[in-house]
Amino acid sequence: MTHHEPEVEAEVTGGVDTHRDTHTAAVLDPLGRVLGTAQFVAGAAGYTALLAWMCGFGRVTRVGVEGCGAYGAGLAASLAEQSVTVVEVDRPGRRTRRFQGKSDPIDAIEAARATLAGHRTGTPKQRDGGVEAVRVLRIARRSAVTARADAQRRIKALIVTAPEHLRARLRGLTDTALITTCAGMRPGRAETGSPTGATKTALRSLARRHQQLTVEITDLEELLDPLVAAINPGLVTAHGVGTDTAGQLLVTAGHNHRRIRSEAAFARLCGAAPIPASSGRTHRHRLNRGGDRQANAALHRIAITRLRWDPATRAYAEKRTTQGLTKKEIIRCLKRYIAREIYHLITNPPTT
Repeated sequence: MTHHEPEVEAEVTGGVDTHRDTHTAAVLDPLGRVLGTAQFVAGAAGYTALLAWMCGFGRVTRVGVEGCGAYGAGLAASLAEQSVTVVEVDRPGRRTRRFQGKSDPIDAIEAARATLAGHRTGTPKQRDGGVEAVRVLRIARRSAVTARADAQRRIKALIVTAPEHLRARLRGLTDTALITTCAGMRPGRAETGSPTGATKTALRSLARRHQQLTVEITDLEELLDPLVAAINPGLVTAHGVGTDTAGQLLVTAGHNHRRIRSEAAFARLCGAAPIPASSGRTHRHRLNRGGDRQANAALHRIAITRLRWDPATRAYAEKRTTQGLTKKEIIRCLKRYIAREIYHLITNPPTT
């Protein structure tokens, strides 16, 4: 009697090039050979059809998805719900595109190859928790802050070229008094044909926009303060860390912060890991200009605050100065230490 061994289902690796309306997928076998490519609609039905198509070639072990923080966010979440390992990949480099060309199937194949070879192993952020709410609210707040600062700059620029009597009236005022005064101006419609009337109308419009944005920013901050404190109370109470800084660092780490394997990986993510720049007898490190620049700016604000107000940080800076380090190098070292502290606060939040 002959016994037939059960067939072992082949393992395959997927790659997806994501766009707004369509996603292009590719499947590779364990040897890197292309088994097929196909295009699907970007939507819930398309995500289901894409996974079913991939499973038709064998057992899907991993899927590399481009743009997990943009057009690929929905697909990454859908695949994760089906217990499929999702790897976040970058678009192909210029060198690859120069030799292989550029098309959606080519990009999908390259995403699959990067995943199969282990060149990309990053886990996408989960977007179903409180950290995602912080990210969305911070986008609105940051936009309002930028628009308010722009309105104030334009008010001051208009005053520089305003008629002399109007410029003399407004030039010596503080920012708060300037906004209030400009918002209270009452130019008539008949005056807009003259430079003075038109300038008053423009100043009033910009000042009222400034006031409206201030109210909007205050409302958003009232929502963000308790939300960030509830997610990680220890992070907000750390020296030099406020709600805005804590919110940015939480967003950088993501809701599934366990995806960051170590504090060194977190420092690398924040652009605070020093890069070797040695040659011959010269042994030195330089600033890292990669990573999340907003997170790097948050670490920089913490370092500057501690240099001014924290005695231990000031003592450290004095010691390193005597060793011959410049202020820029000292801040780089501080940001690396702060990244280590922040990582432990994020991954081991204290209980309230």
